[in-house]
Amino acid sequence: MWSYHNPVDVHAGAGALQALPDLLGQRRAILIAFPEAVALGLVDRLRTLLQDRLVAVETGIAPNPDVAWLAPMYERLWRDHPDAECVIALGGGSAIDCAKVMLTRTQGGRFDALLAAMQGGALPPSQGHRQLIAVPTTAGTGSEVTPWATVWDHASGRKLSLHLPWTWPEAAVIDATLMTTLPRAATVASGLDALSHALESIWNVNRNPVSMALAVTAARRIVQVLPELLASPGRVDLRDHLATAALQAGLAFSNTRTALAHSLSYDITLEHGVAHGIACSFSLPRIMTMALGHDADVDLHLCAIFHTHDGPTAIAGLTAFLESVGVSTDPQHYGISAGDWHHRIDDALRGPRGRNFITAA
Repeated sequence: MWSYHNPVDVHAGAGALQALPDLLGQRRAILIAFPEAVALGLVDRLRTLLQDRLVAVETGIAPNPDVAWLAPMYERLWRDHPDAECVIALGGGSAIDCAKVMLTRTQGGRFDALLAAMQGGALPPSQGHRQLIAVPTTAGTGSEVTPWATVWDHASGRKLSLHLPWTWPEAAVIDATLMTTLPRAATVASGLDALSHALESIWNVNRNPVSMALAVTAARRIVQVLPELLASPGRVDLRDHLATAALQAGLAFSNTRTALAHSLSYDITLEHGVAHGIACSFSLPRIMTMALGHDADVDLHLCAIFHTHDGPTAIAGLTAFLESVGVSTDPQHYGISAGDWHHRIDDALRGPRGRNFITAA
């Protein structure tokens, strides 16, 4: 038996941002946006679209949201705007993750109660929370169609995960015209994050026919489109193709969760400062080697992405693709020795995401 569920109302295509006023209705909203959104004129565009319904704007968003700055922002927004019913997230994964943190109403608007819930404590009462509309400006995070947010506590050297019944976005607006100014490095990192989501949904113990179809389609499209986009970064049609593939990958892993590559990635980001999209993708050929041979259907789909029936050829194709977009697949390139790498694999396989890997079946 299997099931597939995703409650997010998706609006996609060039110009989809125009759907935002109708999606918000008469509710009051807080905008959480990446810092450059002001200079790019995106904040003014949303002010024009939403007018007085937009009651606050926050653009002090840093990569990898940390409790050190999330806590004062959270308490200030609940203190100053307790009646705002909605949060609009404009940006990449960090902006959307930050926005998810701002949804939950705790008693007295205290962040420590939410932090306790992320650490396994009691959940806040299931009422009075804000709704989320996610407007991604990168093609890769998938956070616009998943309930999870990654929260960092760098002072303690740890990663936390936020996942509550109300952290699913209410709606997602995917408009490729918002992505045309994305720099090359961010385009690569976000695109490879999406590829990792797709492949990890395939070699996953929680896979189902719907997630598999979404993931295979997404992976094929990313491998085809990303090099073309890097050669012609201003092409909106290619941005749209990549954004659709990233959305499909997000819809896939919203049901399977991620697996071994993501399990490995978080410590690599924390310890070595490697961007998330690179940290979770450079290991993909090595992990594909581990994944092949456990399920004939999975093998067939993985090979088909690279237009072959042969596992080693598919691995070589994935390696060549990553190297073609400037990503080394050697752990030593990221400061990780061969012995340390094997130790990390063993540890990651025992983690919650590692246990989703096909070898756990």
